[in-house]
Amino acid sequence: MRGGASVLHERSRLMHLQTVRQLCLVSVWLVAIQSASTNLFAADGFAISWTNNMLTVTAPNLPGGKVDTWYLEAFCRTGSTKRDWRQTVIPHKTELLSADSKGKHLRLRTKVEPSVEVSHEIRAGEDEVDFQLAAKNVGNAFVDVDWFQPCMRVNHFTGRNQSNYISRCFIFTERGLTTLDKTKRTEEAIYRGGQVYVPTGINLNDVNPRPISPEKPVNNLIGCFSADDKYLLATAWDQTQELFQGVIVCIHNDPRIGGLKPGETKKLHGKLYFLKNDADELLKRYRRDFPQTKSNN
Repeated sequence: MRGGASVLHERSRLMHLQTVRQLCLVSVWLVAIQSASTNLFAADGFAISWTNNMLTVTAPNLPGGKVDTWYLEAFCRTGSTKRDWRQTVIPHKTELLSADSKGKHLRLRTKVEPSVEVSHEIRAGEDEVDFQLAAKNVGNAFVDVDWFQPCMRVNHFTGRNQSNYISRCFIFTERGLTTLDKTKRTEEAIYRGGQVYVPTGINLNDVNPRPISPEKPVNNLIGCFSADDKYLLATAWDQTQELFQGVIVCIHNDPRIGGLKPGETKKLHGKLYFLKNDADELLKRYRRDFPQTKSNN
């Protein structure tokens, strides 16, 4: 009997060890699944390309398949709010210097009349695109290049058109994440249509000549939700002149330069985020990437 009890005990011990091993494997598997679920693109991530002034971002899981940004639409002088747009824009030309074969890195150069050169280092990551810019005045006179416009098209991502896409777009106000249809809106301006959201500290005479909302953004984020409501797309810069809902199913985060003295260089940093529909995670990423940017949210 003692021998039989010993065998049973050994069998019980082996079965327990097997169960523990199986539980450990299940735990490892669950952790792996959870980790993979936080990485929307696995090893592929974003891919970027640029041609004919259009920056295209693609990814396997990106709703709509791609996001196009008119990069860049315009460089602008001060005093833009109440005058003809043709008197505001400064002639410029952008060229591609290099692009890696995997679609992960672009180098561009923009020449802005009369003497400004802007270098662009654009890198694609797993769920973001990073922009590092340097604007330099190579001339011997001040250049009134105040701000510029990347125009991001969001029709594919939101699945909406001009008549209804603003309910899928958002900024952050003192009320938190606020869709643009819920912001305070105006209609009177040199040009009708669209809505301009001006951060605190920016001169209201130096923004887009479209209707200006009295609603003040509390940070430099503007974004939109995917058609299936599972994801969000957002863009931020460390220096923002305006957030703008345009008139061709587009949203803008228009970076500020603030003019350049002879020989002066100013650097700018931007991000494009693609995340699950989680505003808290977006704010966490924004605060990490732009720790010096003033924000009330």
